[in-house]
Amino acid sequence: MRVAILRFPGTWSERDFEHALSLVGADTEILWHTEVDLSGFDAAIVPGGFSYGDHVRAGAIARLSPATTELKRFAADGGPVLGSCNGFQILCEAGLLPGALIRNSGLEYISDWVRIRCEDAGTPFTEGLKDAVLRMPIGHGEGCFVADPATLERIEKEGLVLFRYVDGRGIVTGDANPNGSVNNIAGLRNEAGNVVGLMPHPERCAEPILGGTDGLRMLESLVRAVGTMPALVR
Repeated sequence: MRVAILRFPGTWSERDFEHALSLVGADTEILWHTEVDLSGFDAAIVPGGFSYGDHVRAGAIARLSPATTELKRFAADGGPVLGSCNGFQILCEAGLLPGALIRNSGLEYISDWVRIRCEDAGTPFTEGLKDAVLRMPIGHGEGCFVADPATLERIEKEGLVLFRYVDGRGIVTGDANPNGSVNNIAGLRNEAGNVVGLMPHPERCAEPILGGTDGLRMLESLVRAVGTMPALVR
């Protein structure tokens, strides 16, 4: 399996994803954002960081990059796409996922561990994870998910919420929400289910020495899913 990892100016999590994906047997290539061709890749990752220094707002400039244009083509053809943290912000800014990420409700950068509940197993990254409570780290200043009322209604009605912040019992509570995200939304999928974004970092919890391995479960799901996809998609 070949996975492309996009690198923008200010990206810092590409090497973490490279290592984590090697643990599940994937071959990876880190691609500079101006020279991206996703032909021949099985999946694409948009990692975390501070693309373009978060100028204007997180992900706003990266959405104008040639890499994002190619990413849209890849996703439209059914290619699996995962965006984590700044990657999630970029996917929303690019229109690949609905809504937006704004400053945390407390107006402070947050670095901590959270729990998220998987709402849907119907994506390449969440096979077998329905209702699973995953423990993952976060590190962001603009992680508060928002959407206008009509968009939020559509997100909920169509089941596009993929992850919600929960407590240790798997229950949605205000205390479990680290950044003020509406409806405790921690991650989304698109209508087709092949594009996924979340604020937590699965690549930073792929080995016991890091404090947990729940992120590895998402990457293992990707390997299984790619093995069953038609060759045309890849």
